[in-house]
Amino acid sequence: MKEKENRSLFRPFGPSIGKTFIPEELVNKINKYVDDLIKDDVKVKAQDVGANLAGNVKQEFDIDPKFANECGWVEFLSKECAYWIKESTGKKIKKFHLIGSWVVRQFENEYNPIHWHTGHISGVGYLKMPKSVGEPLQKNKVQNPNGQIELIHGNKMFLSDPVIKFKPEVGNFYLFPNYMMHTVYPFSNSREERRSISFNAKIDDEIYNVYGNEKRPEK
Repeated sequence: MKEKENRSLFRPFGPSIGKTFIPEELVNKINKYVDDLIKDDVKVKAQDVGANLAGNVKQEFDIDPKFANECGWVEFLSKECAYWIKESTGKKIKKFHLIGSWVVRQFENEYNPIHWHTGHISGVGYLKMPKSVGEPLQKNKVQNPNGQIELIHGNKMFLSDPVIKFKPEVGNFYLFPNYMMHTVYPFSNSREERRSISFNAKIDDEIYNVYGNEKRPEK
């Protein structure tokens, strides 16, 4: 499959959402880094950022910038963000500054409440998923949101939904503006880990700051 065919773009309620895929090799590198890290109590404590993040989850910690560069994670983010912004705006970014990247380890009954990020652009990808996320309590429910991420923008109106849900799969990666509210639902009936990786970054101010680029009509 060609690289371009692995990417898609959603515009469910105005702001675009980009979808791409983390290469399997990169997923494996990051998972090994995480698996090694969680065995080292000193490093985990040093890189713990749970107190500064929204999640009600077991563990959240920063990805070391040196590792992020050496493993190809920064290169992946820069490349995919450039493609997404070009497809969304027709403009080519010249700057990509990674503010930070972190891993979220989520287990049964844990969740991430509605929140948003800093910077200009953000995203989330999936490194591990439980084999089962459990069934809805009401068996007649058509949809099962367990373990899913929901992105939120605007209000419910005719022909316009304010939310869109995505079922996480290992390797899937979503890009969205920093201000887009989102939440992650809990899951049940599993002792396995739902492991995700997120980031915040800044790009060219003249591309992000659309209001500053608007020309006022001549009087």
